[in-house]
Amino acid sequence: MKTKTIKKNRVNVVTLGCSKNLVDSEVLMAQLKANNYDVKHEVDGAPIVVINTCGFIDNAKQESIDTILRYVDAKKAGDVEKVYVTGCLSQRYKPELEKEIPLVDGYFGTQDLPRLLKTLKADYKHELVGERLLTTPNHYAYMKISEGCDRKCSFCAIPLMRGKHVSVPMDALVTQAQGLVKKGVKEIMLIAQDLTYYGLDLYGKRNVAELIRKLADVEGLDWIKLHYAFPMGFPMDIIDTMKECPTVCNYLDMPLQHVSDNMLKLMRRGTTKEKSTKLVETIREKVPGIAMRTTFLVGYPGETEDDFNQLVDWVQEMKFDRLGAFTYSHEENTHAHKAINDVPAEVKKERAEKLMEVQRGISRDLNQKKIGKTFKVIFDRKDGDYFIGRTEHDSPEVDNEVHVKADAETYLRIGDFANIKITSAEDYDLFGTPVK
Repeated sequence: MKTKTIKKNRVNVVTLGCSKNLVDSEVLMAQLKANNYDVKHEVDGAPIVVINTCGFIDNAKQESIDTILRYVDAKKAGDVEKVYVTGCLSQRYKPELEKEIPLVDGYFGTQDLPRLLKTLKADYKHELVGERLLTTPNHYAYMKISEGCDRKCSFCAIPLMRGKHVSVPMDALVTQAQGLVKKGVKEIMLIAQDLTYYGLDLYGKRNVAELIRKLADVEGLDWIKLHYAFPMGFPMDIIDTMKECPTVCNYLDMPLQHVSDNMLKLMRRGTTKEKSTKLVETIREKVPGIAMRTTFLVGYPGETEDDFNQLVDWVQEMKFDRLGAFTYSHEENTHAHKAINDVPAEVKKERAEKLMEVQRGISRDLNQKKIGKTFKVIFDRKDGDYFIGRTEHDSPEVDNEVHVKADAETYLRIGDFANIKITSAEDYDLFGTPVK
């Protein structure tokens, strides 16, 4: 086999899936760097490749498999020497993967970081717990406040891959936030499988509001955003904290999944259309102008046209600021796998597309109402002739962006805030000029 001359201590970490996976990759990279490895994120050319996989739904699993096969082919060609696979797909399907793709040098689960490091002849450094090598721009970062999930949603395989809910102690998170600020981070996105469950295992109560208040006191931290709040048993003191702490953005990501009572019962979501409506209305009453992001799952077994039409009508009525639609994936060992996957793939696709088309119109109308208003914007990058930023109502990669023309009279810096007056708007983008 032909092998190129390359440095033996270089590692390329490839991340697939969600922001929680990205945090895991950043932790791995910090450990490798402390062991004198030259570690990069998604930069080819290293002899060692570690692929952090996703195993959530069919499309994500296929992307992970395709990526593994691509690097196995690179190994065959002599472009890399070792390929290791970690993360959710490896946790869930390790025996099958070892059989089907034996050229991978090692498969590791979601809790196997020490074993992976040992295989790479690196020491697991306990003093680095909480330390990460950021892959995001220096001014923002994701912060995982817990691992795993205790919910019993019928369609979800996350507990199979991530285990039960385990909260990270508050003091450790505050220390982590302080460390991130020292690196230049101004904005953090709090993430978890279920953010509202935080603290039950450590403190005997839902304690995310107290955590947020402590993080809001971290000097130099300007924005805190909340992601993945479960609607059932939602602790309203989170909203009170949002009102009291200017650092906490008026933004909430709450995956609702459906609104038909029939679907909510089958999905084992523990709520109803009436309760969901009341929750959204109460949150909006308490925090006028809050931006709410949600996701919906279409094509679940037994979903009728009436169930779907109820969802479409409700989305049109509630007018969520941000929305994502996903098609049901029939996952082994979940409660829903016992049901007949009776909604044809083309119908699932049509329903998702219809829901997103409805949301496109809603987003366009909401954006038009922002013309003439001024927003505080943080700038993430320069793309061609434009500086690209976000308001407090937008998280990276998934939400609206603000475009400001980069001309001779415009002085903006990546990672800085600026007040921007919106001059025009499209479906998912805003355009504006700095307020001098």
